[in-house]
Amino acid sequence: MPDTKKKLITITNLKKYFPVGKPGLFGKNQRFVRANEDISLDIYEGETLGLVGESGCGKSTFGRVILQLYPQTAGSSMYYGRTLEDVAPRYMGYTLKNAGKMRSRYFDAQKKAAEAVSKCEAEGDNASYELNLARDEALFAAENALNNSAKLLGGFMACENIDEPAAVMLKLYNASVELFDVKEKISLLDVRIGELEESGRGSSKTAEKHRATVAELSSRLPELEEKCRVYTDDVAAEKEKYRHLPDFDKYEALRDDGIDLSRLTYNEIRHLRKDLQIIFQDPYSSLNPRLTVGQSIEEGLVTHNMYPRRAERTKQYILDVMDRCGLQDYMLHRFPHQFSGGQRQRICIARTLAVQPKFVICDECVSALDVSIQSQIINLLLELKEKNKLTYLFISHDLSVVKYISDRIGVMYLGNIVELSDKKDIFDDPRHPYTVALLSSIPTTDPDSAGKARIILEGNIPSPINPPSGCKFHTRCFMATEKCKRVVPRLEEIEPNHFVACHYPERKIGENGEYLIDLGDKLRKDSSKSYGNLEEA
Repeated sequence: MPDTKKKLITITNLKKYFPVGKPGLFGKNQRFVRANEDISLDIYEGETLGLVGESGCGKSTFGRVILQLYPQTAGSSMYYGRTLEDVAPRYMGYTLKNAGKMRSRYFDAQKKAAEAVSKCEAEGDNASYELNLARDEALFAAENALNNSAKLLGGFMACENIDEPAAVMLKLYNASVELFDVKEKISLLDVRIGELEESGRGSSKTAEKHRATVAELSSRLPELEEKCRVYTDDVAAEKEKYRHLPDFDKYEALRDDGIDLSRLTYNEIRHLRKDLQIIFQDPYSSLNPRLTVGQSIEEGLVTHNMYPRRAERTKQYILDVMDRCGLQDYMLHRFPHQFSGGQRQRICIARTLAVQPKFVICDECVSALDVSIQSQIINLLLELKEKNKLTYLFISHDLSVVKYISDRIGVMYLGNIVELSDKKDIFDDPRHPYTVALLSSIPTTDPDSAGKARIILEGNIPSPINPPSGCKFHTRCFMATEKCKRVVPRLEEIEPNHFVACHYPERKIGENGEYLIDLGDKLRKDSSKSYGNLEEA
């Protein structure tokens, strides 16, 4: 993805574990389903990122974890649709108040990570699985420490007495919290006043009281905004004061203005719900059968204080949204059971679009529909994306659908992203064996494809409770070596914007699906022994 694209979401080392059964004494020996494991990727504004993989690989879980519908076990999910000053999250205040402790933890974690890496490098290819695992855990802890401190404190991490500049940043944070609270109260009261006016009680004592409160709060806005500007200048002055320090610029480059969704409180994430929406696979089960179409769409608007309940202007806005989604006005008062599957999915799309989101997760939103209806919904999603400048994460089993709608495609296996690239590279030049196997299984009527080899993966997907060591795919991979059993491959950029988690990503695929690179007699022998003749594969 070109550097000119602006990041909307950055996922780093995301993990999601679900506990299974009862733990032992003092919580020991607790087993987990490892639904998502060390996922790192960027999602850019205005793109559609497709996500494919076998059933049970963790695609839907990943989408819901991004939205914090499931709290993530570890890692960070940075959102850039708003700034830290806009939201003023509580975790930012905690970091600033404990800057000295956070700084010490960061340097301790970096030291331990460096030691773990040195041990692995000393062993080279003979490093055991346990040693590689310890290295990965140390690097993961260092990344967490980076997210918790350096990304917020920036260049001030170079200061021995970090509490002094952190105190200046804390003043700006407190002013931002106060400004945020005042704006939220004004927004809420404006909606309440609108509801009273629509019900004919615009001149009541309650309405007048709300107007007086809004006027008083509005009069405070200029003062609070000026205070934020002054404190912003003070922070800039502090940066100039310490800029001469040797490592200041290095740490300042690490500063990140994104909002870590995983560290937000329940109320804080509610303020961002309108920005981050999801369209579920089954439209019927995701719609309340007791609510009409109009009520279902209105619910989000009222919850986020965008429009007053049962107001005429609210109704008109809902009708406009329905029209954009291909729904007629007379459908406003109908219930979900009175619609077809395709129409119900349009209702879900209208409900999502109504709150004006920036990022939408389409969780297999066309898989339950007929092919003719699928094409209508997909074209509608593409049309709405262009008109409303939306960003999609499109989850699906159907590779042809993903190829049509996506800009980039990620391939997931057993909770890990194994390949990520532009859709053209994924289909024309796949580098991970699992991706190659997936693409070879696509049925086609093209006579030119008749002679291409089809790779049949033998065996079942390993248990996510007890996944295999090393590369999780090595138990089914027709190209696995001894290294694959010991070392977990990292998702690395092998070519511009082409990321692969494989120890042998340099393999090229020929026109007939064969590998064009010889990986050695031992590899050929191991592969033929476990999975059949390599040339025939």
